[in-house]
Amino acid sequence: MKLITSSDNQTYKKAARLKQKKYRDEQNQYLIEGPNLVHEAYKCNIKIEMVLISEDYRDSGIFPNVQTVKVTSGLFRKLSDTESPQGILAIVNKRAYTEAEFFAQKTASSNLIVLDRLQDPGNIGTILRTADAAGFNGAILIKGTADIFSPKIVRATAGSLFRLPVFMVESPKQAIILLKKYGKKIICTAPNCCNNYNDVDMQNDVAVIIGNEGNGVSDEFLIKSDYLVKIPMQGTIESLNAAVSAGILMYESVRQRYQHGCLERDNS
Repeated sequence: MKLITSSDNQTYKKAARLKQKKYRDEQNQYLIEGPNLVHEAYKCNIKIEMVLISEDYRDSGIFPNVQTVKVTSGLFRKLSDTESPQGILAIVNKRAYTEAEFFAQKTASSNLIVLDRLQDPGNIGTILRTADAAGFNGAILIKGTADIFSPKIVRATAGSLFRLPVFMVESPKQAIILLKKYGKKIICTAPNCCNNYNDVDMQNDVAVIIGNEGNGVSDEFLIKSDYLVKIPMQGTIESLNAAVSAGILMYESVRQRYQHGCLERDNS
């Protein structure tokens, strides 16, 4: 197996450039790190261009039909985005969807989560992971949302990025047009509205809008929403963390589907 010993190596330079959004966008590729993520990508049929392992990596699990190269431990540490590198990373292709492909995806709920200019990597990763777990159909990302293919967000999704369809749009207006076109009910949180979140039917064909951590949901969504809902809070707390709010709303959808017999309860 080839050993890369210089940072001037073209393969190494390509991997290093993918730490920057500019090159991820140009190449339609990104880096994933750690044995769990690499194995999950392989299992989910994500196109893996190359696996890079540290020279001291001891896992014998090599991926059939995937080019694998070794990198000196010092160079690998420079590629790694973690304090304690696990010795393996991969260059993978982004999975892209056309409008027709994205909205043709069907799960039990046909619900969508919409991220309106969120910035915090932990929030974004947690929301995408929760949407995957809650059986949501996919995620729509409004321009201005942080790059979901950045190393921190990729790690935070814990593999859900490989399974959950994601579609990018330029503006809230474009998102609203698409959601209405495909029969989705738009649900936004608004602290001073009348409806509690569990007063609204969220079983199927809803789009849950989660707003920017500092500024909340765009006015366009609030004006065009089908339902404004609030999450009751006690004390002097004004708002919840974006990922917590998203989780409450998405799992209310799950609860309603259980209640109406649309899902079988998992007692494992």
